[in-house]
This record gives sequence, C-alpha cells and structure tokens, in this order.
Amino acid sequence: MIASNRTRRATLRARQTANRAAARIRRNGTGTLAARCLAVGLTHSEAQTVAGSLRKNAKKAGVLGTVGRTFRKGAARVCTRYTRAAVALIAAIYRPRKPAYRLAAAKLALAA
Repeated sequence: MIASNRTRRATLRARQTANRAAARIRRNGTGTLAARCLAVGLTHSEAQTVAGSLRKNAKKAGVLGTVGRTFRKGAARVCTRYTRAAVALIAAIYRPRKPAYRLAAAKLALAA
C-alpha cells in the first residue's frame, strides 16, 4: 500500500473513533474514562493508559461515578461512567508527564 494512503486511512480511522466516542457520550450524558479519552483524540492504548491514571485520581478526589455494564462479544462487564463535571474535577488533579497526555488532560478539564 502507498504510504500516503496508509497515513490518510489512519487519520480517518482516528477521527471516526473520536467522533463515535463523543457521540456516544453526548447521547448518554455520561461515559467511561476511556471513552472520554478516545473522544479527545487519544489512540486506544493511550486512552487505556490515561484512563487508568484518571481512575487512580478519582479515588484520591473521592469522585464516584455511576456503575453500569458494557457488552462486548457477548460478555457483560462492569464499568463506571462519569459526568462531564466529574471528569473535569479528576483531570484537574491529573499531572501527566508526556506532552500528548498533557494536551488530553487539558481538553478533558475544559470539557465541563
């Protein structure tokens, strides 16, 4: 495959992922921390990393989300969903080192 086509497809795929996550959060009013990280433009692995750190900071801040279930490949998993204001509070405490994560934290904090 031509390199320019590969980068173009990767850009389009990343934009689709971000838009779908943002639409799902907009519809439901709440979303998991990983979904919110995807909505601000992080890749899947980066979103999982940042979400793990945000979960740790949620415990420090005493922020409790609503417990829900997600369904994937026929299996139900327990998840915690947070409102925009709760995520902004958690993101204000989060102090990342990596520049991409700093940008994501700033976008999450501004979302409220």
